This record gives sequence, structure tokens and C-alpha cells, in this order.
Amino acid sequence: MENLRIPGPTPLPEDVLQAMTKQMINHRGPEFVGMLKGITTNLKQLFQTKNDVFVLTGSGTGGLEAVIVNTLSPGDKVLSIDIGVFGGRFAAIAKQFGAEVVPLKFEWGKAADADSIRQALQANPGVKAVLVTHNETSTGVTNDLAAISAVVKEFDKLLLVDAISSLGSINVPIDDWKLDVVVTGSQKGWMAPPGLAMVSVSEKAWKANSEAKMPRFYWDFVRARTYLERGQNPWTPAVSVLYALSLSLENMVKEGLPSIVNRHVKIAQATRVGVKSLGLSLFADEAYASNTVTAVAGSNGLDTKKLIQILRDEHQIILGGGQQKLDGKVFRIGHLGWVSEDNIKAVMAALKVALPKAGFGKGG
Repeated sequence: MENLRIPGPTPLPEDVLQAMTKQMINHRGPEFVGMLKGITTNLKQLFQTKNDVFVLTGSGTGGLEAVIVNTLSPGDKVLSIDIGVFGGRFAAIAKQFGAEVVPLKFEWGKAADADSIRQALQANPGVKAVLVTHNETSTGVTNDLAAISAVVKEFDKLLLVDAISSLGSINVPIDDWKLDVVVTGSQKGWMAPPGLAMVSVSEKAWKANSEAKMPRFYWDFVRARTYLERGQNPWTPAVSVLYALSLSLENMVKEGLPSIVNRHVKIAQATRVGVKSLGLSLFADEAYASNTVTAVAGSNGLDTKKLIQILRDEHQIILGGGQQKLDGKVFRIGHLGWVSEDNIKAVMAALKVALPKAGFGKGG
């Protein structure tokens, strides 16, 4: 079996796979009502929130679009915190729908600086919302979201958060950190297949929603709330994926959020130690290195694309490559969701064999 070690979709436990083999049910019937109620209750516990939480059928990017169109109007000024590919995507969605985007870009591999955000908000008093990606999988960096939120709330701005690859794996206390809208995706730390975006919405976000003028139909939070009150989704949901999510959430609640977070910390540390022991360098500033994905810099003659191919063909280990300007310059090891230290040990053992074959150690 392949050792799939990308930042998502992630491998699934056998019981979660089996859950998807169940026959379809009426998505307007009592069985579905009971399932969705259980899913919503467990999500609120794992999101650490009393806010409304919705399950939307769509990818994480669909969830990001939902966040934008439900809180903003064309012409609204937003501050975009950009530390990599996905921070840029969040901003691009806002721009596509007519928001005026004020970009605040940081060097890839570094985390956003709270003081710089404060200065940007002081220089742009008309900003309505701040967009931030908590965990940037393209660079392997986790932003200090608590510090960012504290600054944003100094200015009483709306905080819109892409937590697609962090929530459920890294501690994100939504209510304590006063996060207004937060989106995550089923295929990341939630140990479920792709196809669902889960979103929390604060009271401040609902006020923004009541004033928002961007066009929306499928991604309408008001419809989502109205239907959830009777235990339904507005549109036909991905029933099989919900079967999987329902079971994975039950498993996560049994494991307990502190244990889940600590497991990810431990495995991430083992990954970073293993990478450095092979003579490789982390791409990310280690002070902000992600606990769900490790980005490794290509150096000392290493052909990262050749390395990824060798690992796939000879070791059945699947790693991620670099994206956009990091294409061919880094490779990425995903370690979120259903992952063990043995999975990472297997990656390190294969890397030790494959690195010389991919040119590592030959300079360049």
C-alpha cells in the first residue's frame, strides 16, 4: 500500500473507509437529521466554539469563497495577509468578487509579523476585514493566529480565517481567539475524504452578513442556518462523505483534542529531526514550522522532482512538490490526520536511500 504523505487528501482509517459503503438515505429524512446533528455537535466541540457551524458540500476553496461572499460587498477594502500560495488564493477570491484588496506580503518561509499588520491597519483605516491563512501548506509555516487576532481586534475588524490545514490538528480555540469566520476541509486533519468544507460563523460575522451585497446562491449562510434548524442541508449533500466524517469525528472526540494536538506536535518534531539528520534543511523558519506539513529545501545538488519520482516508483511513498515559485525548489512531507511515527520513519528510511540517487551531496 502507498504511504501517502502529502498535505491532503490524507489517508483514511479502515473503519472510515467502510463507513462510506453504507447505502444512501433520504437527505430530508430522520436518519440524516440525526447524523447531521451529531456531526454539528462534535464539530463545535473540536472547533472549540459556541458559534454556528455549517457543513457545506464543496472543497476548501469553495469554503473560502463562501466566507468572502457572505461577509463582504463589492468595493469593501480588505487586508490580505499573504505568506504563500494559499494566502494569495484567499485574496484572489476576494478580488474576483469586487473587494479592494490591500496586500501585505511576507517572505515565503516566514510567518506574518503582528506589528506589520498593526501598521497596515493604521495606514488603512477603511479596511473592513482581514484575511489570513493560519497554516500555509505551500511553505510549511503556521502563523501566530492568536497574536494576529489580538491586533485585528484592537481595530475591531472582521477576521476571516483559512484554517483548512490546521483546524482539527493544531490548536485553534475559535472563541478564545475571537475568530469571526473560520473554514476547514474534510480531507485534511479530519480523516475524511475530500468534498466537505466546514465553517464557523460568529455574531460579528452575522452582522456583516446582514449587510453583505456580494452575489451568492449555493454558498448562502442564511440558507445553511435555516435548513440546519430542521437538520438538513440546503442542497443535496455528499452523503457518503458525511458518513465518513460522522465516524471520524466520533473517533476524534474519543481520542480527545489535547491528545490529537500533542500527537501532531510529536510527529512533526520527529519529521523535522529526521530531515535535518539526513543533512537536509527546512524551508520554513523553524520557530513557526507547521505541525501538519514540513517543507524541505532543495540543496546540495538535490533534484526535488527526481527525488519525488524515485520515492513514488521505488518506495511507494508519495510526497508533495513545490508550488508556484517553489516548483522544483522544495518537497513537502504531510503529517496530519491518520498518521503515525512509523509512517514518518518509513519516509526517512526511503529518503536515506533515494537522496543520493536524486543528486543530493553532489553540490550545486
